[in-house]
Amino acid sequence: MKIAIPVDNESMEANVSVSFGRSTYFLIYETDNQKFEYFKNEAANSQGGAGIKAAQFLVDANIDILLTPRCGENAANVFSETNIKLYQTRGTSIPYNLNAYLGGELMQLKEIGASLKHVG
Repeated sequence: MKIAIPVDNESMEANVSVSFGRSTYFLIYETDNQKFEYFKNEAANSQGGAGIKAAQFLVDANIDILLTPRCGENAANVFSETNIKLYQTRGTSIPYNLNAYLGGELMQLKEIGASLKHVG
């Protein structure tokens, strides 16, 4: 199984990003071999549609699960259509959230909302 998490940089000590579509990187963890890899989010600086573009990248990467604090409606629709499950992170620790998911402690993300607008 492949688990994706939006993160601020390429480190296990990095924070889980507060914005899915505008996160700087995605961490993809493979449970079968316990390996992880970071991917730059090319959609982060898009003028519009960052969430949809980021979601499509993760679909193309064949992820099964997304751990995120929030997700916009358009991106959530992409995940729903491809049977990718969304779980809500708790706090900003990457290792904590991975372990919490694997231990069955994270809840499915139910509140899908408007995306955060890019600031800066």
